[in-house]
Amino acid sequence: MPTISNTAQKEFKNKNLILLTGPTGYVGGRLLKVLEENNFRLRCLARRPELLCPRVDSKTDVVKGDVLDRSSLLSAMNGVKIAFYLVHSMGSAGSFEENDRIAAQNFGEIAKEVGVERIIYLGGLGNEEESLSSHLRSRQEVGHILRDSNVPVIEFRASIVIGSGSLSFEMIKSLVERLPVMLIPKWALMFAQPIAIDDLILYLMESLFMNDNANYLFEIGGFDQVSYLDIMRIYAKNINKKVLMIPVPVLTPYLSSLWLGLITPLYARIGRKLVESIVHSTVVSDDTAMRNFKIKPIGVEEAIQRAIKLENRESPLSRWYDSTSSSGNTNSDKEYKFGERLIDARTLNINVPAEIAFNPIKHIGGENGWYAWDILWQLRGLIDLLLGGVGMRRGRSHKDKLIVGGTIDFWRIEKTITNNFLRLSAEMKLPGRAWLEFEVIGAENSSTIKQTAIFEPIGFFGKIYWYSLYPLHQLIFADMIQAIAKKALALNKKAGTVL
Repeated sequence: MPTISNTAQKEFKNKNLILLTGPTGYVGGRLLKVLEENNFRLRCLARRPELLCPRVDSKTDVVKGDVLDRSSLLSAMNGVKIAFYLVHSMGSAGSFEENDRIAAQNFGEIAKEVGVERIIYLGGLGNEEESLSSHLRSRQEVGHILRDSNVPVIEFRASIVIGSGSLSFEMIKSLVERLPVMLIPKWALMFAQPIAIDDLILYLMESLFMNDNANYLFEIGGFDQVSYLDIMRIYAKNINKKVLMIPVPVLTPYLSSLWLGLITPLYARIGRKLVESIVHSTVVSDDTAMRNFKIKPIGVEEAIQRAIKLENRESPLSRWYDSTSSSGNTNSDKEYKFGERLIDARTLNINVPAEIAFNPIKHIGGENGWYAWDILWQLRGLIDLLLGGVGMRRGRSHKDKLIVGGTIDFWRIEKTITNNFLRLSAEMKLPGRAWLEFEVIGAENSSTIKQTAIFEPIGFFGKIYWYSLYPLHQLIFADMIQAIAKKALALNKKAGTVL
């Protein structure tokens, strides 16, 4: 890979508009920040721009669009020279292979039509001659479809990505930290070639400056070829944790996925697709990338150490479940006939400033729980997990912050105003759409807390769902606002004592 001078880079940035798809995903979120920090002209494609806009630089253009909607791609790609294709349907419910196929065809054909000069795509490693999992097979098929568009394509194929907030790292972290004894199925012994997220981003960034019109396929990985068992042992060593690991001959992907859903932030639908991919060896067999780029990938242990260091220092820049499609909940994207809104609204006045009254709301969920009837919240999460939903294992994407687009258990933050308002949209399996809102209105040393649960049912079954849970809602929501007020009063008393 030739060295690019600063002058050439500046000229390149001024001339080329870059389109980034998947900006709310794990890799896309990391790449977004690097592109912004280096002052590239950038446009992001998002199905829900309102969740992305608060998280991007003011110079970044955010447009509403969907790779499954051809008409939206026409305006999104207008004037674009290079497009990053970082979307896939692993997190979605239903026929993800067909969705991936249609999306790639739409993207490639529209890119050709509007004059995009290059597509950069991130796929998955795996021997095409083997009977690959549906996920890996689909990732590789997408690369072929994009190339068929006759737009020059740079395709990277990677194995496990190691970084704070990555899917594989979160799984390994949870298993090792929570289990003193671990059963190791056969799939955990297959070899992979993990790549650090920083090295992956370097490959994507350097590919921007490849200036010919050829198609490229690069297999990329870190320095080591290891199994998941090896990775777990390395992680355990680096946190000084002793875990007894016992190999077992039989543990199907389905059973493994349910187990992962109970112990880790992964939910069964995601876990099953991940395990099905892990049963195949995903190592680099072609060194073309090493010969074309000046990147020297680090090994697994250093990648894990970096991830641990970042986890301990602050919340990760992005997590695998930040993507708005990760829940598989497509109700908001479909034309359903919804009924009237069903509302549970409660108000409480307390003698504390608005900032203190809002504090328990700001920290709700995750390790802090929901302040009342946590056992019922956990039961609802378990039921959701068994139904293929996200469950409660995600926790909070940020420990002390409310950031639009972030997650709190099986909710996503839809809107927030400092010390005043929080709206959460539900991502659990529901026969309708649901929101939970909190508002604090302050006047000197008194505040009014408003708590509102909103449900839009789909048809008759949606109403049956709401009214069958009505007695529990009365119990949970009544006690929750009381507990929030009680916690706020305790915080106010503590603040007064300190003064």
